[in-house]
Amino acid sequence: MRAPSAALLEVTGDEGRRRAVQELSDPVYGEQEPSLLERIREWFLNLEFSVPGGGGGWATVLVLVVVALLVLWLVLWLRPSRSRRAEGAVHGSAPRSAADHRAASREREEAGEYAAAVTERMRAISVDLEDRTIISPRAGRTATELAAEAGRALPGEAAALDEGARLFNDVVYGDRAATAGTARSLRELDDRLRAARPALDPEEARG
Repeated sequence: MRAPSAALLEVTGDEGRRRAVQELSDPVYGEQEPSLLERIREWFLNLEFSVPGGGGGWATVLVLVVVALLVLWLVLWLRPSRSRRAEGAVHGSAPRSAADHRAASREREEAGEYAAAVTERMRAISVDLEDRTIISPRAGRTATELAAEAGRALPGEAAALDEGARLFNDVVYGDRAATAGTARSLRELDDRLRAARPALDPEEARG
């Protein structure tokens, strides 16, 4: 067998870098690149071999426990959570009357479906306030926006409106389970708002 020629064995520095870049640009490398969690897992599995003193010392055990907790926290943080979703609109379907929403809320509450009862009650409040021109009709309004707008017209109920919006958001878009007390709070807020009258505008009061 003939020995490889010197021309084949000798590769200049520039040529070597060019070949390395060409090789690494192959799409297969991108497809096989490990994810962040995979790299953390690999680092964690190899950590015990890089800690001074080997695997028998308390320092090693303590470091491994801390790292495990950090990895667990990172995994939980990266996992999608309802509590981190953007706050959505109060109305998510075709509009219905306030009476229809109240009836639906009452049925859900009696059936023990408190989350649905809370949702329907907030929709009843929204439609009722729009029908009474306390707030202007607007598609896509959130519960927080509803509370802020209605609170300016009904200052006596501003705090209760804020609390009602918070309960609604926690139940519908957060991780909080609705209870009979939650449904009752929204129902009582609805009753008070139906009886409330908006504060007079200073211009109207002078007139």
